[in-house]
Amino acid sequence: METRVRFAPSPTGHLHIGNARTAILNWLFAKHTNGKFILRIEDTDPERSADEFIKPIFEDLKWLGLPWDEGPDVGGSMQPYRQSERFDIYKKYAQNLLSDGKAYYCYCTSDELDQMRKESLAKGGTGFYNQKCLHLSETEKDEFVEQGRKPTIRFKVPENAEIKFDDVVRGELKWDSENISDFVIMRSEGIPTYNFAVVVDDGLMKISHVIRGDDHVSNTPRQILLYQALGFEIPEFVHIPMILGDDRSRLSKRHGATSLDQYHNKGYLPEALVNFLSLLSWSSESGDEILSIERLINEIDLNRISKSAAVFDVEKLNWMNGTYIRQTELKRLTELSIPFFQQKDYPVGDVDKTENIISILQEKVDYLEQLPEHAAIFFRDKVRIENSEAKSMVRQDSTQKVFWSFLRELEAIENIDRDIFRRMMKTVQNETGIMGKNLWMPVRIALTGDLHGPDLPMVAEILGREKCEKFIKQVIIR
Repeated sequence: METRVRFAPSPTGHLHIGNARTAILNWLFAKHTNGKFILRIEDTDPERSADEFIKPIFEDLKWLGLPWDEGPDVGGSMQPYRQSERFDIYKKYAQNLLSDGKAYYCYCTSDELDQMRKESLAKGGTGFYNQKCLHLSETEKDEFVEQGRKPTIRFKVPENAEIKFDDVVRGELKWDSENISDFVIMRSEGIPTYNFAVVVDDGLMKISHVIRGDDHVSNTPRQILLYQALGFEIPEFVHIPMILGDDRSRLSKRHGATSLDQYHNKGYLPEALVNFLSLLSWSSESGDEILSIERLINEIDLNRISKSAAVFDVEKLNWMNGTYIRQTELKRLTELSIPFFQQKDYPVGDVDKTENIISILQEKVDYLEQLPEHAAIFFRDKVRIENSEAKSMVRQDSTQKVFWSFLRELEAIENIDRDIFRRMMKTVQNETGIMGKNLWMPVRIALTGDLHGPDLPMVAEILGREKCEKFIKQVIIR
């Protein structure tokens, strides 16, 4: 049987990190099994769904590198792939259940339902719906219609039935039908409820595996009852554990960025996020943590998904993203970095210079938003020395000797590059007798304003002869 998995977000905003992890696992499994990855938009809730949020979902998935085989924009044999365009389909299958006596119209108002629940709980009951409308006569139904009541449609839960399934992660799970109340499948406005729509869609789209968050476990018994009543084949269920913050509470905004676009905008690489998120609750048998997309596809194994909740470790993500940055080809990294330079109004017209800057900062950052701060030394016109040790060193006689000697060497050349810089430093050493830290540190302070930083010969080459001369003159005491 062909593997068919689906990712079915609601268009209520940008993809949450948890949703992105779900999409990634579905996509990897589809590729691993040569199956199909289907994108379906669950937009039946008019109060929470908005068309303007559909495009960002497309963009987020494309940015991650997760193309879909079927979906609203690419079509497919099971279209439409937006639930708001499938209402006639839901009505048809709801009518089938009504005709088969597996569902019934419910005319109870919200006030009546609330009172019913309270009375049941007061008597020590469950608060379940009491099937008041199950045996209404046609006359009673007509009276309700005349009153202007618009009925919902409730599914009639079978009596004394055991509902069970083998979850790939959690093993065998069981429920008794007596613990499930007759539930609404179509609202009075003709809008399907989540459980009904998802079963009709998954059944018709021949979804073979439902890979989703474990917050949906409680929905599964109702869905299984609907699969059986509608005559659909029940898919394999894979409920992945939730993602927690570092304090082991549910991941939320107080833990930092939680939506995918926030990480995109901070300059995380998509392949690093795919790698990181795939390892939340899953692990490679090899034990390796840096895994290419090809390896993830080859090694994904749903049976290795942990039952335990995953902790979103930002420090680990930063380490992993930094590793990917250092492995990224310089031309591509430069292209990705340019927007962050432009945000600071740094000139990037000289591509060679920009690439040189990126090349020496590639080892210094965990995400690209950090680059402009590190690159500031190459774009300013005056060196700022804030470190007290550096300020003290600048005033020393030996340091001033180095500056004067270095300045004379600069004035004798037209251009500077790494090799020329090293020869100049050797000449300064011979002329002053100063060497080691006391030779190199003063020049670093003069050119960068700091005691530590990127490769100094490369810094001098990027700054150029004129700016090096300008900075040296600024620290000379006359």
